[in-house]
Amino acid sequence: MAKGIMYIDGLRVPFDGEKNVLAVIRKANIDMPTFCYYSDLSVYGACRMCVVEDEATGKIDASCSMQPRDGMRIRTNTARLLKHRRVNLELMLASHCRDCTTCEKNNACTLQRLALQFGIRRVRFADTRPHYDIDATSPAVVRDPNKCILCGDCVRVCEEVQGMGILNFAFRGSNLQVTPAFGRQLKDTHCISCGQCSAVCGTGAITISNSIGTAWRAFHNPKKRVVVQIAPAVRVAVGEAFGLPNGVNVIDKIVTALKIMGADEVYDTTFGADLTVIEEANEFLERLKKGGPFPMFTSCCPAWVKYLEFENPKYLKHISSCKSPMEMFAAVLRDRYAAKDAEDGRETYHIAIMPCTAKKMEAARDEFVHDGKPDVDLVLTTQELINMINEAGVQFNQIEGLSPDLPFGIGTGAATIFGTTGGVAEAVVRYCIPDKSRNALQEIQYSGLRGTDEMRTATFQVGETNIRIAIVHGLINAQKLIKQIEDGEAYYDLVEVMTCRGGCVGGAGQPHGLKRQKDIRAEGLYEVDRSSLIKSSERNPIIKEMYAGVLNGRNHELLHVHYGKK
Repeated sequence: MAKGIMYIDGLRVPFDGEKNVLAVIRKANIDMPTFCYYSDLSVYGACRMCVVEDEATGKIDASCSMQPRDGMRIRTNTARLLKHRRVNLELMLASHCRDCTTCEKNNACTLQRLALQFGIRRVRFADTRPHYDIDATSPAVVRDPNKCILCGDCVRVCEEVQGMGILNFAFRGSNLQVTPAFGRQLKDTHCISCGQCSAVCGTGAITISNSIGTAWRAFHNPKKRVVVQIAPAVRVAVGEAFGLPNGVNVIDKIVTALKIMGADEVYDTTFGADLTVIEEANEFLERLKKGGPFPMFTSCCPAWVKYLEFENPKYLKHISSCKSPMEMFAAVLRDRYAAKDAEDGRETYHIAIMPCTAKKMEAARDEFVHDGKPDVDLVLTTQELINMINEAGVQFNQIEGLSPDLPFGIGTGAATIFGTTGGVAEAVVRYCIPDKSRNALQEIQYSGLRGTDEMRTATFQVGETNIRIAIVHGLINAQKLIKQIEDGEAYYDLVEVMTCRGGCVGGAGQPHGLKRQKDIRAEGLYEVDRSSLIKSSERNPIIKEMYAGVLNGRNHELLHVHYGKK
């Protein structure tokens, strides 16, 4: 890879392998403005905000698409560049809905931030674009084309990371817009509700479907018993919004905040994850006895399940029949509170706080609705929880923590790591191997299950059988793995799939972060696991009690589901 010395605004800056001039500029601690550049995506070069001036030729070009060269001298902040950026911003603002105070992205909008940074106080150009209808048909996201600046980030993440291509550019010139094919609404496409388009959108053109008002009405209703569950990945992301270090575990502070806001009982979804580990591991061991079908795919990610339903239904029989941890927990709560609701005349209202926008879609599935009522009444994302904490005026970084309520507040280390790529597979392996010693668990850590590679494999011996495990994150990688299996290039017994890169820590409902932030969140979950007294799900004392009691003979009824059957 290229290496050498560049001169940026007179500063001598070495480079070694940086893929473009923009990366070298940022290495020099100069914050170049961008709309369409993400290091995790391909270079598009549409917004022209990162332009620089070549001292030798006077040529202006986008630094994101320039290759660094030894001896290159550039300027990042000349009079011409400043004028160029300001005019660019004005043109974007001219064709952009500017209802900023009521926008979901207010104070988190890249266009708003850059307009302030470059001193744009008025817009000289008229808005000549037509007004487009808002598409709120998706259970996960809302698309407002009137706020789109045509940066293409959503198009690229949908195609390059998820391999779905739901969004693309249509028409030409001043009529150019980003839309599903043939102008369809999202509900009429094969959108899997992963929400990654909303995660990369910087202007509010695609946002998470907002359920905050519904949540507040539930909290304020004295006839409702509001019961909340909190997913593992949420605890290592909320603190970022309140000035706490990235990846720090703030589950106790979240419990306190929810109690202040009006929650009656707050539980930890790790309890549901422990149930999932036991049920999924036993299902896998049963398949080993019966000879398949293999590979067995994990079922925790609802966007992955939806993808198979849309694109590859023949593999639905390969997917585990286990419900996700959220829905397992919901089934247990529904059963637990049925008699109590009838006795005291209150309705239990179940809120799940998730890192994932697809969980909103999952909660609404027919399979998880009983007697006309969903098992999970409402799903809030991590971002929505953060907004509610701010609305309530809770000084999150100052409050004392409270532990989750009993009996469902106890989870194991195996359940906590569900929130990162490889965590589900590792938890299942911990259950399946006979040796539960510390040394054995440490060997699993270094087996290849953990890591950030988009596709990873590991082999373990269970009884007399060597089982081969694959882990993929980013849906496009799951598509590649399926092709390898179909072409006979690979064989696996168990495959863990997470639609979002990094797993749930990188879910679209989380505060948006690039790879480094996701890695830190994952390390936060592994730190929780390291300090956990109980490492394996079957050793959770509450789980043992549940199997001896309410789940005795009913585990398949409450904890399993079959997709693709009407």
